[in-house]
Amino acid sequence: QVQLVESGGGLVQAGGSLRLSCAASGRTFSSYIMGWFRQAPGKEREFVTTISSYESTAYADSVKGRFTISRDNAKNTVYLQMNSLKPEDTAVYYCAASGKLWSTKIGEYIYWGQGTQVTVSS
Repeated sequence: QVQLVESGGGLVQAGGSLRLSCAASGRTFSSYIMGWFRQAPGKEREFVTTISSYESTAYADSVKGRFTISRDNAKNTVYLQMNSLKPEDTAVYYCAASGKLWSTKIGEYIYWGQGTQVTVSS
């Protein structure tokens, strides 16, 4: 069982930056791939980025070059650095964990945090 708690969301102007954190419980954190997903009002939840146990990463095209995912296995924490934010990045951001070796599919992530709101004003 893994429990995930996100933090770091808030209100920021377009062009600004935010850093989200996701703290995980459990001794096997390093064995999970960790992902960030987001859900805007009236839209389906979508993939943003993921990082494997060996720190391979993948990004949605919409955030490439602006967002960076990282993890600190010693602290059981995954981060999402978001730069050059746009109003269309406004959403609830969720941290999630998967026991797969690699996946960007929402259905393959089995543990989810409660989400943190990110609002980007124009």
